[in-house]
Amino acid sequence: MPISDRYRAERLHASLGEGFFDEVEPAAFPSLTLRYRNERWAARVGLDTLSDEEWLAHFGRFAPLPEGFEKPLALRYHGHQFQVYNPDLGDGRGFLFAQLRDAEDGRLLDLGTKGSGKTPWSRQGDGRLTLKGGVREILATEMLEALGVDTSKTFSLIETGEALTRGDEPSPTRSSVLVRLSHSHIRIGTFQRLAFLEDNSAIERLLDYTLRHYYPQILDEPQERRALAFLETVIARVACLGAGYMAAGFVHGVLNSDNINVTGESFDYGPWRFAPSYDPTFTAAYFDHTGLYAFGRQPGALGWNLTRLAECLLPLAGLEPAEKALAKFQDAIQHEFRIALFDRLGLAPADVETDARLAKNVIEFLIKTRAPFEQFFFDWRGGSASRDRARKSPSAAFYTMDEFAPLRASLFEHVASPGALDHPYFEQTSPCTMLIDELEAIWASIAERDDWSALHEKLARIGEMRNAYAHLPQTVT
Repeated sequence: MPISDRYRAERLHASLGEGFFDEVEPAAFPSLTLRYRNERWAARVGLDTLSDEEWLAHFGRFAPLPEGFEKPLALRYHGHQFQVYNPDLGDGRGFLFAQLRDAEDGRLLDLGTKGSGKTPWSRQGDGRLTLKGGVREILATEMLEALGVDTSKTFSLIETGEALTRGDEPSPTRSSVLVRLSHSHIRIGTFQRLAFLEDNSAIERLLDYTLRHYYPQILDEPQERRALAFLETVIARVACLGAGYMAAGFVHGVLNSDNINVTGESFDYGPWRFAPSYDPTFTAAYFDHTGLYAFGRQPGALGWNLTRLAECLLPLAGLEPAEKALAKFQDAIQHEFRIALFDRLGLAPADVETDARLAKNVIEFLIKTRAPFEQFFFDWRGGSASRDRARKSPSAAFYTMDEFAPLRASLFEHVASPGALDHPYFEQTSPCTMLIDELEAIWASIAERDDWSALHEKLARIGEMRNAYAHLPQTVT
């Protein structure tokens, strides 16, 4: 079937030249069974006209897309893992398969893989992905997108017919290969590798590439200010990401510097979780023994990673200007958090003092009472316009507590945004959630009976929530 006329391929990353990637061969899998294709995003990049057989050829056997890369590229990078520097990273079970344009806004997009086989950077790994890992990534990305977090999109999941052995879960287990769609796979760790090699000319080349294709407006700045403007822009983007995590109750679990990209887009989901309640100590990864990446420590972890990026840019940006830029991160993430909070609550902002008081009272109430996180935002969307809805909530008892009184007053100081409650989703009693028990139940149906209906039902419910929240973001003073 012909590719849609909306399809626009690019091969820009290859223009970086030798030293940034390795051409690799994808794995040959015993069998290919299509389990998920993202029709919404396939349409946005002009690949929705592919038949299932063509889809398997491109995203299971990795036959090149028209005018795309002849061979996939395993990208080179370093990074801090749990704040310990590791120079032996790089794409170990994935590669950059293709680049193309978003037909709606023209932005550059990368199609990257997970579980596509060994590369020079696989170390002792087998380069594979469990089917459960692929299902988990679908659910994470769909839920985060619905909640307004800037995230990669799971584009394809194909079961590959291999039995994998894993030490941290029942084995052997089923295998898969995943393709994700994101705006960039250039990471903080990509810059760190070049700084580690003391290759300033390569840093300049990478910076020029990044500005040209992701932040072209910075090219209007004087040459001597571009590195600093880039750092300031990444800080602002990552502040928005961190605020989105906190407002969604999401714990990424592994906020290493190689998992933070230069467009401030969340990606690479392993031991993620959504917090049942606002618990700053809640962790996602069983191996995070010190709680380094606990829910409440995520803003600090992101700031720490941004400092590592600033270190790479010091020869170009200067120490004092970089320090001043980094000093703005905490204020930026607090501001973005208020925006995300008002967006979730469907409330119009009032003034700085009143808005800040509402944000403070929300957090204090949720921490003190441990009220169910998602239920609270669902119940009080629209503020006073939802008082009758909240009385019928499974969490209604929390709203009769003394601890709720200051928050009630703050909620009622604001008016609902236009259309905040118009969608039928808000006529229900409970919101869509994605807690660990729900995920495990979905996987059990697949693992034990090869029954995918629970996954499809959950994705339909998430889609309803996405449509309910599909409105313009707030502007908060």
